[in-house]
Amino acid sequence: MSDLAIKVNDISKAYLIGLKESRHDTLGGKLFSWLKTPTKNYNTLKRLNTFNHNEEKEDLFWALKNISFELKHGETLGIIGKNGAGKSTILKILSRITNPTYGNAEVYGRVSSLLEVGTGFNPDLTGRENVYLNGTILGMKKKEIDKKFDEIVYFSDIEKFIDTQVKKYSSGMRIRLAFAVAANIQTEIMIIDEVLSIGDAEFQKKSVSKMIQISKQGTAVILVSHNMFPIQSMCSRAILIQKGNLITDGKTDEVVSEYLGQLTKDKTSQTWKIDEAPCTDFIKFTKAEIRPLNNNYSVIRPGDPFEFEFGFHILFEEEQKINITFHLNDEYDNLVFVGSTALTNVDYIAGK
Repeated sequence: MSDLAIKVNDISKAYLIGLKESRHDTLGGKLFSWLKTPTKNYNTLKRLNTFNHNEEKEDLFWALKNISFELKHGETLGIIGKNGAGKSTILKILSRITNPTYGNAEVYGRVSSLLEVGTGFNPDLTGRENVYLNGTILGMKKKEIDKKFDEIVYFSDIEKFIDTQVKKYSSGMRIRLAFAVAANIQTEIMIIDEVLSIGDAEFQKKSVSKMIQISKQGTAVILVSHNMFPIQSMCSRAILIQKGNLITDGKTDEVVSEYLGQLTKDKTSQTWKIDEAPCTDFIKFTKAEIRPLNNNYSVIRPGDPFEFEFGFHILFEEEQKINITFHLNDEYDNLVFVGSTALTNVDYIAGK
């Protein structure tokens, strides 16, 4: 078998979207619009699979634009980006759920897709019955499920309730059982969408360890998640998608730092025009910024050294001693610490 597991060649995906209907105030306008409806619907259906590659129209949304990458067997790839960036669309194309508008994806090997936990579970069946049902949906044969059954149940940690109806399970129990089935499929390629970011912390850690074990056995893994913990723990490589375009493809830490830097840039740096700056009777602040010292992005990780920079405009001429006090909050707006220049041995004198 070739080392290559997936080859994505210049994929683009377009969707027709609905537009706001024009409202007519006159009877004649409404009648004309009604008569025109059959022609309008025909033209819409005619366009469904006849997009021009560079076509840009109001009712045309390009979910992906010219995406290309490769993945080898045994390699783990993380795909990150904001909501609506096109991550899940890529996974659906690779899983053959939807077709690209342009380009193609070559897949070499058996694919297991876990795009939604619990797909195929019947609440009126027991956990045991759902293991066989869900395993069959995901491509396993009965002999494979028989061989893996004890391991699946052990991993899910619901042995006591395996013969209880699934509708009596908690959401966490369903998640554990569904993931246990998917993670024990004998497959060459595994595609996972947002699965490792759900469940409790212990289950997430256990799931990440399982996926690392699977990749070491030669399985190619693609993971999409907004949780950077499984991405950084599992993936040796990551790609950043933004508005349907591939922005960066590289080492996971570098790509994650770039992505988090984009998200936090407006929260770690602020500048004001003189007439709009926050002020007192004596001073106007024109800039406040916090930045790390050891990378080019605005994300600060635990243990990273960082520095502050303040800019201000003095409203008086005589000498005055200035002390700056500041509060530092984390991404959840929790107060981390309070600092002040009064705690240093440096005096800031304005007016000299």
